[in-house]
Amino acid sequence: MEEITGLELSPRKIDYVKYLYQKDARVRTNEISEHFKVDPSTITKTIAELSSSGYADHTPYRGVRLTERGKEYATFLIHRHRILSLMLKQHGLDDENACTEASRFEGYVSKEAVDRICSSMGHPTMGVCGEIEHGSCDLNH
Repeated sequence: MEEITGLELSPRKIDYVKYLYQKDARVRTNEISEHFKVDPSTITKTIAELSSSGYADHTPYRGVRLTERGKEYATFLIHRHRILSLMLKQHGLDDENACTEASRFEGYVSKEAVDRICSSMGHPTMGVCGEIEHGSCDLNH
């Protein structure tokens, strides 16, 4: 897989990738549509874009699931979210607000910045939203 910059996907696509990763199975587009309260045609279009970019495998009428590339990217996305929400908690936000605020801007924070923040925090292993894995983290920063 090419190197992750953290800026490959739009915030909406990031939400879909994280959702699919959480499901860890083939998911029907109607289920995604209901979860995000978005028109099914919008979901189908976005899933087609994720599929053409190599993040998802979509089979019409059968559903969608992440590819290995999509799973690797999702792992980074979760890592980024947990590092950023922990950083916000350390700056005075409660757990819920730290998580919510991180979700608002995380799609605009590069992998390099996340790696540096992670390093400055001593590569924490537990965040606001759960365990922090360092598989996608550059531990050399």
